[in-house]
Amino acid sequence: MRNYTNKNNYGVEDENNQQQLQYRGNRPMGSAFCRSCCGRDYEPISEKLEYDYTHDDSTGKPPQAFPRIRSRGERYVDSYNDQPWTCSMGTNEENGTWMNSADQAGTIMATLVWLLMLYSAATVTLLTVTEGIPPLLGMLYCFLVSMALASHAKTSLSDPGSVPRAAVPCESQRQTQQSHSMCGQCQTFKPPFSHHCRICNRCVSRMDHHCPWMNNCVGAGNLKHFILFLCYTWTCAAFALSLFGWNYFFCDVEECTFHPVIVHLVRVMTVLCIGAFLFTSSMLMNVTYGILTGIGTIDRLKKKATNTMSQSDEEPIELIDVFGVAGFHTWPLPIDPVFEDYDKVMGYSMPQRLAREQQLMERTKPFVRTPQKPINMCGDILPV
Repeated sequence: MRNYTNKNNYGVEDENNQQQLQYRGNRPMGSAFCRSCCGRDYEPISEKLEYDYTHDDSTGKPPQAFPRIRSRGERYVDSYNDQPWTCSMGTNEENGTWMNSADQAGTIMATLVWLLMLYSAATVTLLTVTEGIPPLLGMLYCFLVSMALASHAKTSLSDPGSVPRAAVPCESQRQTQQSHSMCGQCQTFKPPFSHHCRICNRCVSRMDHHCPWMNNCVGAGNLKHFILFLCYTWTCAAFALSLFGWNYFFCDVEECTFHPVIVHLVRVMTVLCIGAFLFTSSMLMNVTYGILTGIGTIDRLKKKATNTMSQSDEEPIELIDVFGVAGFHTWPLPIDPVFEDYDKVMGYSMPQRLAREQQLMERTKPFVRTPQKPINMCGDILPV
């Protein structure tokens, strides 16, 4: 189930204000402490719609209570699980696990990342075993490698923000835009700053680029994991180079001498660390520029080709739209972010979610439609 929040579009401004104030006043002190110290900007318990969509009243069970009515614009966490349950891997909307298998070169490059990282961890472990470096430094490096590999796995196996076939423009887009873009290949609504990836064969929201080292696109859904991978890999390379440099230039005692066999492993690892340090430094500057300007790599290349960089009107991307509002302590961890407004980050909304939201706010039982096979769309495209 996705962890995201949405803002209510159907609540009434002045309705149940006393009930909401009383509900917020009953929050435990630990929640307020987490909000103030950890930077958590939402309450996962009180803001979740505790509604069982599988509850069947016809079996004699008492009807379940409806969630409290939210005010218009108030956030909530939808408890409905709209993710596919099939045990299949791929990039289609019906696949249960996101994994790109159409690019053989990307698969080889992503596997090579794991082999090189594991090689560096094994080299440092051998240095620790032979007492070439202190055990604490070896443990620290292996921890950084494990975090880098976890971030790589999350980037590769996470949905980068693919646009579903049923996507519709958000409410703000409907109010400010007269027309909306459609993807000629997906035959679906195309959110702003999204692009169609010919390798993944999907439109990706706020797509930056398709990274062969990740074997996946980098978009709004996995940008956090990609940044964490770059940061942890850069830290591993800088840490290893500093360790080897200190040992070579400043340590002249006998205890600093490496084992003759491990010396050759260290030389190879030094070359790899220099390349990784330069590459990740370049990518970190590229990603930082994209966040500060709001212009992704693909959009920047297009603007440079047409000499329209000076006409850019994009706004910077807020950090909470990358790392989420679950708290500062979750930012360095390769876990899915909880976005403040999922529809705003992705650039689209879903009619099924809007219908469930409206029915719950009107105190009527939501009708969950059984998913059907997609219809092959051809011919004219109806306006959204």
